[in-house]
Amino acid sequence: MKGDQFGKKGWTPDRIGNLNGKTIVLTGTTSGTGFEAVKILLSKGAKVVMLNRNTKKSEKTITVLKQQLGNHIDVSFFQMDLAVLASVKKAAQEVLKTVPKIDVLICNAAIAQVPNQILTVDGFESQLGINHYGNFLLQGLLYPRIEASKGRIVVVGSMGYNLGIKTMQFDDMNWDKNYSPNPVYSQSKLAQIMCVYELQDRLKKADKTNVKVYACHPGASRTSLIKTSGSLMTRFVWQLMKLSPLVQSAEKGAYPQLMCATEPNLDESGFYGPTGRQNWTGPVGAHTLESHAKNKAVAEKLWEVSEKAVGLKWNF
Repeated sequence: MKGDQFGKKGWTPDRIGNLNGKTIVLTGTTSGTGFEAVKILLSKGAKVVMLNRNTKKSEKTITVLKQQLGNHIDVSFFQMDLAVLASVKKAAQEVLKTVPKIDVLICNAAIAQVPNQILTVDGFESQLGINHYGNFLLQGLLYPRIEASKGRIVVVGSMGYNLGIKTMQFDDMNWDKNYSPNPVYSQSKLAQIMCVYELQDRLKKADKTNVKVYACHPGASRTSLIKTSGSLMTRFVWQLMKLSPLVQSAEKGAYPQLMCATEPNLDESGFYGPTGRQNWTGPVGAHTLESHAKNKAVAEKLWEVSEKAVGLKWNF
């Protein structure tokens, strides 16, 4: 499939039809691409359920959305901290109790380039713990509702998946020996992406083809991701880069996840994001995913390690 399947301009949200009756659950929506995605989904009539760590910011986000779109919008949130497995379980229980269908789950929340090794309360290196294990557990817990709704799972990865070692460091998942912000971030994003294609395989094997799973990335977007968790130097360089044409708006950064959430008959084997220079900006479509991200033996082992780490055996 070519990246230009949506024409020269690539995929844009004007392709999204009426989303009345659709329920979409998203993580990480108080700023950046997550906020922009919510805004567009609500404007198309979807019911949106936000899962965020910060209650105050979430309440403020709802106020802002109602000011911009009107009081009629159907938006709610549950408190959830991806760094704490117990919090993910609690939020998933609340969602399952109160949200009768899930047409799409978008795993958008992430942290990046954490300067020093920090462990989560569950004992995981923080970038792997939040970006991969937290999202992996959430997907597994909400999966039965998504399956019943014949829904989709959309995982927001990063081109950073290709900047570290080209496999999983299974003998030291917490990077106790060689911690470095970028390679560890890369590892967490590689893990997320690998599990998308592994999940596709497992669903096919279980004959559960009603559920679609997609991997995408936002390209280089003006968001607060680096600002909130990167080192001082990384943040400084990024602030300068954000002023350059190499970086696009947060709204454009939301296009790939919106496409994966709404575009009918989208090929699951694709990896979606900007198709311009270095896949940082440009028209949104499918583009090359390096072969190590689909290494079957590594992906199978990673799935088992992940299930064990979060204490959940996926039930197909």
